[in-house]
Amino acid sequence: MTDMAGKVALITGASRGIGAATARVFVEAGANVALVSRGGEDLNDLAGELGAPALAIPCEVSRYWEIENAVKATRETFGSLDVLINNAGVIEPIAHLAEADPEAWGHNIDVDLKGVFHGMRAALPVMLAQGGGTILSVSSGAAHGPVEAWSAYCAAKAGAAMLTRCVDKEYAHLGIRAMGLSPGTVQTDMQRAVRDSGINPVSKLDWSDHLPPEWPARVLLWMCGIEADEFLGQEVALREEEIRIRVGLSG
Repeated sequence: MTDMAGKVALITGASRGIGAATARVFVEAGANVALVSRGGEDLNDLAGELGAPALAIPCEVSRYWEIENAVKATRETFGSLDVLINNAGVIEPIAHLAEADPEAWGHNIDVDLKGVFHGMRAALPVMLAQGGGTILSVSSGAAHGPVEAWSAYCAAKAGAAMLTRCVDKEYAHLGIRAMGLSPGTVQTDMQRAVRDSGINPVSKLDWSDHLPPEWPARVLLWMCGIEADEFLGQEVALREEEIRIRVGLSG
């Protein structure tokens, strides 16, 4: 396990799913974690479970000033910011283009694309002043190929993947490590919404076909170490058996 003692990670979408699993894995590895999500009982319950190493910050990532304040609160509480994990995301609207609600489509872009930019924009000055940092964004196979009825999600994830490449191009020489993680399908509430839609082959998958959220969480931890440096500016695909072996996952 990558040693995160003394490190500070800010995780968006932290109240459930991949985000909550990642918070648990990072605390187990010794990190302090800022738990960022829209709030609610899940966020507070997770912070209570994790105790002193965790800070709950209600935040809407689609609003830049809120994520900027979250970064400020993280530094004030823990003294630094070493890792940003852009995990917050929505899948809706699940609809064909001619029927998609424009406001819902725009909200998806606000969260899944602009939210990633907001996190990067708020964290980068802090990390650059510290001499470096790691920025990890949860991507998707949908970033690289069209999926029926997922036009907003595909477009946003494709844009976010390009943002990772831009960060690497502009700041790798200044100590910023930027990568994406394509986790495949994971047992989260998002996949329940996909299944309920009944649209496209992904919705037909059995629940057992999806990976547990602890798997991408462990890969994100591994990506914080030098063992993952060959993937800087690129994406790590959890679907690849080689990655699972290197991280110590089975199956």
